[in-house]
Amino acid sequence: MLASAAMLFVELALIRWAGANVVHLSYFSNFVLLGSFLGIGIGFLIPASRGRWLKRWAPVPLALLVVLVWVYPVQVSQSSDQVIYFTTVKTTGLPQWVTLPVVFLLTAMIMAAIGKITADLFRRLPSLEAYRCDLFGSITGSVSFALLSWLRAPSVVWGVLASAALLVLGGRRSRLRYAIPLTVMVAVLSLETMTAGVSWSPYYKILVRPSVFAAGEYRVSVNGVPHQMIVPLAVLQQEGSPYRQVYDLTPLNPHRRVLVIGAGNGNDVALALANGAQRVDAVEIDPRLQQIGAQLHPAKPYDDPRVHVHINDGRAFLERSDTKYDLVLLALPDSLTLVAGASNLRLESYLFTRQAFEAARDHVAPHGAFAMYNYYRTSWLVDRFAGSLQDIYGHPPCVTAFARNAAVLVAGMTAADQSCEQIWRPSGPLTGAASDDHPFPYLLHRTIPTLYLAVLGAILLVTLLAVRLAGVRIRNTVRYTDMFLMGAAFMLLETKNVIGFALYFGTTWLVNALVFIGVLLAVLGAVEVRRRLRRVNQPLLQLLLFATLAAAWLTPVHAVLSLPPAPRLGAAIALAFAPVFCANLIFSDRLALAADPTAAFGANLLGALTGGALEYLALITGYQALLVVVALLYLAAGITMRIAGHGTTSQSAPASDQTAVLNTWQGPGRS
Repeated sequence: MLASAAMLFVELALIRWAGANVVHLSYFSNFVLLGSFLGIGIGFLIPASRGRWLKRWAPVPLALLVVLVWVYPVQVSQSSDQVIYFTTVKTTGLPQWVTLPVVFLLTAMIMAAIGKITADLFRRLPSLEAYRCDLFGSITGSVSFALLSWLRAPSVVWGVLASAALLVLGGRRSRLRYAIPLTVMVAVLSLETMTAGVSWSPYYKILVRPSVFAAGEYRVSVNGVPHQMIVPLAVLQQEGSPYRQVYDLTPLNPHRRVLVIGAGNGNDVALALANGAQRVDAVEIDPRLQQIGAQLHPAKPYDDPRVHVHINDGRAFLERSDTKYDLVLLALPDSLTLVAGASNLRLESYLFTRQAFEAARDHVAPHGAFAMYNYYRTSWLVDRFAGSLQDIYGHPPCVTAFARNAAVLVAGMTAADQSCEQIWRPSGPLTGAASDDHPFPYLLHRTIPTLYLAVLGAILLVTLLAVRLAGVRIRNTVRYTDMFLMGAAFMLLETKNVIGFALYFGTTWLVNALVFIGVLLAVLGAVEVRRRLRRVNQPLLQLLLFATLAAAWLTPVHAVLSLPPAPRLGAAIALAFAPVFCANLIFSDRLALAADPTAAFGANLLGALTGGALEYLALITGYQALLVVVALLYLAAGITMRIAGHGTTSQSAPASDQTAVLNTWQGPGRS
């Protein structure tokens, strides 16, 4: 249990910490995830009699990774004509083509060492008993990291807890050998933690520095990228300020009730109060950013009794509230990170879909207005958003540029409710609006960017080589084609569940953590049921799986969103976890009967990593279509299983040391 808990805890910590210090990883959260999965798989594939050196030097690659990233933090100035990245204006550190492969390989080595420790412990227990302990440990690791996120614990705390677990797992003989690299790692994390102005939120590493240009101003960077500025009220009200232009373009609006989504440090809240707001609902997803504003903003907007703070996802707030506002404002809600476990969904993606704009309109009072502003980086994104507003409100919005490719968009409920110096006109052919099924506002066309294809191709190539070097003969895995297909299907199924819950309940860290824990509990439930069944009817289970997948596919998203909170939660749980439960009953039974554990596990490993690559199909098809891909993969797995003679009713296999190694670690993204 301790080994499994440490394995998941370290993986989650690596995803958070590496993404906070290597900017490019903020947009490729599954890059470290796939590296972790590769390492864990290799750790399980290595026989008990081999790989002792890997256990002996387990903390060394962990210390190397931490030192490398700390000494050479990477900020990537990423430009693309296919997708927009909100990154820094300069490039620092080692070249991208050096840093990313090194991070991937070191991550794989770290997790291979912990995976090897866990696999050797598994062999001491009967199959399903070891599997249950693994799942309990995985749940413990996930809950522990979620608790630290809630407490906003600094990175040194993560390092201390991981070090303590590894020291126990390493045993007495390795204690000194482990202590040296772990001490180095904790020392580096201590230096990071003690850096002036550094703190952690559930989403970012935040750095706050006083401005050298004016008193009362502060610059806020997250994950190494300039993100916000705390500015005195007098500066916010200056001529040409984007904060002020929202009010200049709606002179007849009383601005009595104002909703600010992306309230952040409080600039927009302070200006709303200065313009006579009697009530301001300030919605901010990051509790630490709001806390910094409450502490440092010179106007003290969050101390005003007219302000009501909501730490929540903006789209979730819109779906749960029925209040009408004179002004609904999207105030710079651009995140610099992805929803964990989802390849391309950013925290704010569901704020910029057509359905989100319609939900915002439903909250605008008669003669009120909707406004949004940002540094959009490119004219086609301005046109995409402005075109959506024109379709929804029935007239073109006001547009005011305040910097290069930066604009304020204002749409009144009627044309008379806005006072424009310039009406929006498209600068070129309009691209389609983002939707709840295809929530990629920063993607120009329905395509997979070349950069993504290159990275995924390199990952799959490394995986093939690593599995081969681990002693798995690829030709021997052909008879486990069904395991390959089930691994790919489960990876896609989990991604769809993360996406669904993010839409229904918000893209907050808490929702995401609960989904992962829910997946683990569903898998544990399947194992407990399997342990109590004397016979397993695979065809019947497959029919149940396809029935649950069909129900999830046929249920409209808007039907679930329209439900009150409690029924919505029940519907979301049933639609998401019923397929997971059925799939894992099939998987655990099939795995227990495999004749060649190494080949079976290798096939499943390749399938899961392939599923991680297939997630990017959503950029073309949208997320709902992934359920069709999942169903096709499971159908192919069932046919293959039956051809191979494994699809009939099966007897429970006896637990043994040989089958214990077959139990794979089914944390987030694993089957």
